[in-house]
Amino acid sequence: MKAIALIDANNFYVSCERVFAPRLRGKPAIVLSNNDGCVVARSNEAKALGIGMAVPFFKAQEIVERHGVQVLSSNYELYGDMSHRMMEVLEDCSPEVERYSIDEAFITLEAPDSDSLEKLGREVKEKVYRRIGIPVSVGIATTKTLAKVAGHYAKAWSELDGVFSLTEASVQRPILRRTPIEEVWGIGARWAAKLKLSGITTALRLREAEDGWIRARMSVAGLRIAHELRGIQCHTLDTCPSSRRGIHSTRSFGELIESREDLRAAVSVFAARACEKLRREGMVAGAITVFVRTNRFNPEERQYSGAVTLHLAPLTNLTSEIQAVALKALDSLYRQGYRYKKAGVMLSDLSPEQSASQPLWDTEKQARMRSLMFNVDRLNQRFGRETVQFGIFATDGKWRMKLSSRSPRYTTRWDELPKVWC
Repeated sequence: MKAIALIDANNFYVSCERVFAPRLRGKPAIVLSNNDGCVVARSNEAKALGIGMAVPFFKAQEIVERHGVQVLSSNYELYGDMSHRMMEVLEDCSPEVERYSIDEAFITLEAPDSDSLEKLGREVKEKVYRRIGIPVSVGIATTKTLAKVAGHYAKAWSELDGVFSLTEASVQRPILRRTPIEEVWGIGARWAAKLKLSGITTALRLREAEDGWIRARMSVAGLRIAHELRGIQCHTLDTCPSSRRGIHSTRSFGELIESREDLRAAVSVFAARACEKLRREGMVAGAITVFVRTNRFNPEERQYSGAVTLHLAPLTNLTSEIQAVALKALDSLYRQGYRYKKAGVMLSDLSPEQSASQPLWDTEKQARMRSLMFNVDRLNQRFGRETVQFGIFATDGKWRMKLSSRSPRYTTRWDELPKVWC
């Protein structure tokens, strides 16, 4: 019997923090977004206090102070690395793994019967926790959509101990009857509203609706959802995700900045980071977009927003070349007298590095630069981001994000490794 399992990390960002800070276990804790703006992750204890998702931090501050909630700045370098480690564990558990998001993955499981599948799911759950300390929920079913439903209840119902199987038809019907239509994977707010007007309020009612009726109102995409709810697999695991259409590196600044040099420093660093991602994907870019904007949420500030796209010829992933074009674009965007809140660099028209045409001249220089980039990336991967960098501008300034309560990057920085005293 073959099934699909959804592996979903519980309160992922908070769980990553708890791996290295056991003092946070059992206590209310939240993680804030860039510049400590909004709540992006909450422990179960924080949820119970009524702290909402994505609320601005200042609105939750009263609850935080009254109940002693632990507040952490986002540490995306740590979370990304822990996600990678979790996926490596899952690849040891299954021959097919689809990395769905930073904290979710679909895997295939195979066992003689439904009970054995559930037992296998528990083994996966225990293996992930034993190896990296992250608690996960496991939803098992014959299709991705049903696995999503199973995963929801595996996480919501504590008596299931984090694992729930929907492989048996006798279990599916009562579960789908109590599942609101808006909670079905792939059903957006518009579809949910339309379906409710027609009396389709639960997943079970959608499953039992006629194919012609569904197709007329929801097209083939809606029909596939209904078939998946019936146990007919329409979405296979995507174990080889398609290449990105673009690579972004954007940030809101820790403080509003006015000077051209501060903006050039920020855009220079953003371009370098985008190039690192580009080389990691084995791609080259044919165009770059640079944008700047003021704080649109402050009506008392003078407002300005602009973007420029320039072509890269030939296609490249070399930091020096892309930085030069990014700064040229910024010079045409900059307007004196404004206070800027955000800027970013976006690389597009991506192609595999191997398929890019080679220059007809300066081939030796190009080869040297590619070798330099390879070694810079290797050193930064080993010793931490920005260990080696292009010395055009200072890498610190007002434009740096506010991360007043960020934990150490325990797994990616030598100087921030956890220390154990015996």
